Amino acid sequence: GGIEISDPSIQTKYQSVANNEKPSAGASHDCPERDPVSAGFGRNNPGDHDGSSSMKSKKINGNFGIEFYDVDVNTMTEAELAEAKAAQDEHGVIFFRNQSLTCAQHIGFARRWGDIVVNRFFEQVDGYAQIAMVRKEPEHATVVGETWHTDHSYDLIPARGSILYAKEVPKNGGDTLFANLCHAYDALSSGLKKSLEGLRAIHSSRHVFSKQAVESSGPGEDRFRNFERAVQDSVHPVVIVHPLSGKKVLYVNPCFTLQFEGWSREESRPLLDFLYRHVLQPATTARFRWQEGSIAFWDNRATWHQAQNDYPTERRLMHRITLQGCPLTGCNDQASERIQTS
Repeated sequence: GGIEISDPSIQTKYQSVANNEKPSAGASHDCPERDPVSAGFGRNNPGDHDGSSSMKSKKINGNFGIEFYDVDVNTMTEAELAEAKAAQDEHGVIFFRNQSLTCAQHIGFARRWGDIVVNRFFEQVDGYAQIAMVRKEPEHATVVGETWHTDHSYDLIPARGSILYAKEVPKNGGDTLFANLCHAYDALSSGLKKSLEGLRAIHSSRHVFSKQAVESSGPGEDRFRNFERAVQDSVHPVVIVHPLSGKKVLYVNPCFTLQFEGWSREESRPLLDFLYRHVLQPATTARFRWQEGSIAFWDNRATWHQAQNDYPTERRLMHRITLQGCPLTGCNDQASERIQTS
C-alpha cells in the first residue's frame, strides 16, 4: 500500500467542474452549509489575482480520493476552492501535501468551508478550543479512531467534515484508511437498497466516550474529557441523500451505530455486520500515507475512516478541526431525531 498513481487528467476534470458547477440531481438547496465559492471565499486572499487554478492533482491508491499538490491552502483562489469542492463531492475525501499552518491559519482555512464545531470529548490545543488534538504517545496502547467510524454520527446534526493536519508522524505506519459509503450503497442489490431505505438506526456516544467506556480501554488513558457529556443518542435514516452531492449514502458505522430503530440489538447485529463487511471490500476502501504537513479533509456523511495502530514505540500528533453539518434526510424524506432518555 501507499503507492500513488499519477493521473494528469484529474486536474482538467475538476477544473472543468469548478468552472461550470451545476447542482447534482437531488441535492438539497436549503442546506445551510457554506459553499466556499458562492460565499466569496478566497476573494481577499493574497494569491487571488485572477481567480485561476494552478493546482495539480492525482489519485491516491484506491478507487477514490484525490490529492492536490503545488498549492498553499492559505492562499487558494476561488477557482482552486471550487476545484477542491468538486473533488470532495465526488470522492468524499481530498488531501493536500506539504502545508505549513499555524493554528490560526488552520482555523482560517476551516472557516472558509463552514462553521466550526468544538469537539467536547477530545483534548484541545492550548489557546485554540476549535482545534482538537489527536495524539498517540509511545506509552499509549491504543490510537484515537482505530475503530472504523464517521465523526459525530451520534449528534442530531452530524458534522459535515473534518480537517486533519499532521504535526508529527511516525517513521513507519500510522496510515489512515477510508471507505466510500456512496460506492458501498451503489454496490448493494436493488432489493436490499429498497429494504434499507425504509429503516432508521440508533447512534450513540455513551459506549465510547463515557467515563466507564474510556476507563475500560486500559490504564493511562488521558486523551479524553467531559465524560458526563456523553449522553447523545440520535436516530438517523440508514440511507441518506447527501445534502451537497445528492448521492444516496449508506449511513451506519461500526463505532457509533447500535441497532435499527424498532429492532433489538440481537436482531440488528447480523444485518449490520453484513453491511460493515460489504463496505470494507477493497473496491470501496483507500489508504492515505501521512507525511508531516499533510492534510486530509473528509466528508463525514460520505465516508468512514480508521487510524492504523502499527507504530507502538513512536509518537503521532495531529490537529483536527470539525465542521458543522446540516440535518440529514432519508430517501423518503425521513428525518433524524434525538432520542430522549430519562
